[in-house]
Amino acid sequence: MDLLKDQIPVEQDSLLITEAVKTGLVLVDVVNGFCTVGAGNLAPVQPNQQISEMVEESARLAKLFSEKNWPVFAFLDTHHPDVPEPPYPPHCIAGTDEAKLVPALQWLENEPNATLKCKDCIDGFLGSIEKDGSNVFVNWVKDNQIKAVLVVGICTDVCVLDFVCSALSARNRGFLAPLQDVIVYSRACATYDLPVHVATTIKGALPHPQDLMHHIGLYQAKGRGARVVSEVSFAAP
Repeated sequence: MDLLKDQIPVEQDSLLITEAVKTGLVLVDVVNGFCTVGAGNLAPVQPNQQISEMVEESARLAKLFSEKNWPVFAFLDTHHPDVPEPPYPPHCIAGTDEAKLVPALQWLENEPNATLKCKDCIDGFLGSIEKDGSNVFVNWVKDNQIKAVLVVGICTDVCVLDFVCSALSARNRGFLAPLQDVIVYSRACATYDLPVHVATTIKGALPHPQDLMHHIGLYQAKGRGARVVSEVSFAAP
């Protein structure tokens, strides 16, 4: 791991959020099916420090944003039972507890500043496209005149990364004005752990060492143009 970090380092800085830059918080899939021990096929099988810290930091930020009445957007991975998402096993089925926000965030369902969007695909940007061609996330950015989005959630190298890459491409094409910055907060992101010795016992599974893939996810996001930060604080009013 140290060798990897030497070869592909991810430089991270600190973020100070001020009222001068309209910032929105984006929570990616902080649902039971990915975060709560034993909640489903893709949930951790035992307490996991990286996931626990991600949930704690995500809840802290959501609370601070809500206290300031700043915009929050939460993606909830939600699937129809008859529509598979290969290569993954059934997960986060609509109407089950798996597809609900973790207990530390369920209060968001009643917050007027929060927009919740169920998505049935890995990439939340694509999952925000409605049948009429509109995009719920794009409209959220424009309606709130957001200039920076702070992205947190799970998995760093899967749903978080795919959303970040799409948001950056849309920004570069001018589809997300006035958005300027896509910021990934590393301590409020996490991914799953599937060691080699476990993956070899599951047909079709690929090994997925947690710390390694978390680092690679951050590296890929930064390489696409995201800003990666390790600390987030708020300016005094």
